[in-house]
Amino acid sequence: MTLAHYRPPRPAPRNALMSLMRAALSGDGNLLGLLPGSAYHMDIGPLGWSRRTTMLVNRPDLARSVLIDPEGVFPKSDLMVNALEPLIGDSIFVSSGATWRRQREMVDPALTMMRVNRAFSAIEKSVGVCMETLARHAHDGASFSLDLAMSHLTADVICRTVFSTSLEHDASREVFDAFTLFERSVAQVEIRRLIMDKAWTKIAQRKDVLDACALIRSHLDDMLSNHIGAEGERYDDIARNIALARDIEGEGFTRAELIDQLGVLFLAGHETSASALTWVFFILAKQPEIVARIRAEVQSVAGDNAIAFEHIKRLSFTRNVFRETLRLYPPITFLPRVATQATKIGGRKIPRGALVIVAPWVLHRHQKYWREPDVFDPDRFAPERESEMTPGAYIPFGLGPRVCAGAAFATVEAVLIIADLVRRFDFHLAPDAQVQPAARLTTRPVQQIMCRVTQAKTQ
Repeated sequence: MTLAHYRPPRPAPRNALMSLMRAALSGDGNLLGLLPGSAYHMDIGPLGWSRRTTMLVNRPDLARSVLIDPEGVFPKSDLMVNALEPLIGDSIFVSSGATWRRQREMVDPALTMMRVNRAFSAIEKSVGVCMETLARHAHDGASFSLDLAMSHLTADVICRTVFSTSLEHDASREVFDAFTLFERSVAQVEIRRLIMDKAWTKIAQRKDVLDACALIRSHLDDMLSNHIGAEGERYDDIARNIALARDIEGEGFTRAELIDQLGVLFLAGHETSASALTWVFFILAKQPEIVARIRAEVQSVAGDNAIAFEHIKRLSFTRNVFRETLRLYPPITFLPRVATQATKIGGRKIPRGALVIVAPWVLHRHQKYWREPDVFDPDRFAPERESEMTPGAYIPFGLGPRVCAGAAFATVEAVLIIADLVRRFDFHLAPDAQVQPAARLTTRPVQQIMCRVTQAKTQ
């Protein structure tokens, strides 16, 4: 079946000077505004003008060398570390060198518990709760925030997987609001500072941002409390195993360090999945022919039965809808690194302190690597079109030693959520919805997407 050429919303690319002026003057922290039209054509080059050299690396082999970084020249950028420190401290997501290796060795055994066959029942329970909520919305005809619904769902999945408990609705709303404030206001996305400051300039965070981080950490601390000490012996989950982890010296994580590491799992497993699923259901609300194909596939694979773990790998079109959404709206829009010494990339001189950015958003829409890169086309991931794919041009989960350890988990989670919700409900956008993406810490809509659901017409 040939799909209509649907182009989901994206900022209109402009020349470098206009992009810089738009980003600096808007004051909304949307880093997509910095991207000129030339970014989607070049292999490597400067990203506009700034006091600090900022180099965008698009060629897949060069991007790979930056992200794998065998010599440790390109750690996570100081801007990202500074932005995330109040939320996740010096945790595995931002640390480097010996600290990162120690943390990875301690955390990795616990992450094996995120194996999807083990976690599948937790995902099923969360999806069941979500479907009950959507059924009430369908009965009442109520309008609701798609962003909040997906955030609550994925937060519940992570809580059941990591802490063996569900996330109460009030806590979920508080966490969502805190994350929203954090990503919109954290200093990493103060574009004027990005343009004007020198490398390694420490930027003070706003009080409301620090308060939001404290609230999120407080909820994590509450859920962690019954996993420590003798009371925690009744648990065999990720939180308990990270609490028991020891390094080669026999030392474990402090309480604050535990919250740091669990905060990473919550950020990576909840916020990024919520971002992707928000875009999935926005697109499906605009594309009924894709909805019809998902429903036909689910019916063919599972019939009227519950979708089981063994069904997931056979839901290939549903999975490709998720993969194509990740291509157009990668949750982590930019992967910023900092050059700790003067070096070269692809023959270009890179001074010490330069920002070196690999941008999944740009790679996934690059004119050299994709046919009709702005068109939503799940069939581009079909086996018969594999020859169209450029190796290394699709990196929604990153690359190298820091590749997302939860990629398989996230994919199974998303396929089950999409399949279950689509066969039960039709999603309808508010008539006046004006949806545009913004890139701050994750790729989110500028404003929350309001929608309604009705029972699927096929039922």
